[in-house]
Amino acid sequence: MNYNELQEKISNLVAESNFKLRTDVHKLIKQAYETENGNRAKTALGWILDNARKASRQTLALCQDTGLPMVFIEAGKNRNISYSFVEAVSNAVASGYKKHYLRPSIVDPLIRGKPGYNGVQIYTDFNPGIDGIKITLLVKGFGSENKSALKMFDPTCSVGAIEDFVVDTVKSAGPESCPPFIVGVGIGATADRALLLSKKVLTGPLTSPNRDKKISQLEGRLFKRINRLNIGPMGFGGKNTVLSVKVEKNPTHIAGLPVGVNISCWALRSASIIL
Repeated sequence: MNYNELQEKISNLVAESNFKLRTDVHKLIKQAYETENGNRAKTALGWILDNARKASRQTLALCQDTGLPMVFIEAGKNRNISYSFVEAVSNAVASGYKKHYLRPSIVDPLIRGKPGYNGVQIYTDFNPGIDGIKITLLVKGFGSENKSALKMFDPTCSVGAIEDFVVDTVKSAGPESCPPFIVGVGIGATADRALLLSKKVLTGPLTSPNRDKKISQLEGRLFKRINRLNIGPMGFGGKNTVLSVKVEKNPTHIAGLPVGVNISCWALRSASIIL
C-alpha cells in the first residue's frame, strides 16, 4: 500500500460516510416510517428518507454538521508499511474533507478561532483475525455528541440502575439531537474506555442480536423503554425515538463500574475498508 493509494482510498471513505446513509441505518429508518402512526412523526421520517436519497444522488452531505472524524485502525496480518501510517491516515481524512467540500468544523478547544480540518481522532488496535489493515471512519456530529454521558457506578449497583441512567440520558437529549437515535452503551473497563466503547459499538452491525444473551436482553429492554419516551422523530412524538441500542461490555476493577452512553442522531455515518 503506497502513500498515494492510501490517500485515494481514504478520500473515497470520507465521501462514502458523508454522502451515503449506511444500509442498516436506512433499513431501520424505512421500517420506522412503515410502522409509525403519528402524522407529524411519519412526515419527519419521510423528510429523512428524502434527504438521504438526494444526498446520495447529488453527492451532498447528509447533514450540514460534517462532524469530527474518528478513525479506528485495526492492524492485522501481512502488511508492511514504510511510512508513518497514523499520520498518513490523518492527513488523508483532512484532504478528503477538503476535496469533497465538506464543512471544516475543528477548532482549538480554548482559543477556538477559524475552523479547519486538522484534529482527526485516531485509535489503533491489533486484530490478528484480519488479513490486512481495517480502517473505520466514524463521522461524529456534535448535536448528539454533546449529549454523551458517563457515570461511575458503585460496583453493587443493579442492572436496573444502569438502565435508568441510559434512559435518562436519552430523555435529557430530547429533540435536540435529531431523533430517531442510535444509542451506544459501554459498560466496564475505565472511564475513558467505557466512553470509547459506547462510540465504537456504533460502527458495528445494528440489526444483529448480540451474541451474549444477557446483553441482547438488556439491549431489548432499553430499546422498548426509550421508545416509550414518546420523543419521536425530530421531537414530533411517536413510537420511534430510537432505531437501535447496542451495548458493549469490558472487564473492570472490583471497586468500580463505569458506564458510558453515546447518542447518534439518525444520520449515523460510518464506513470501513480493509487495505
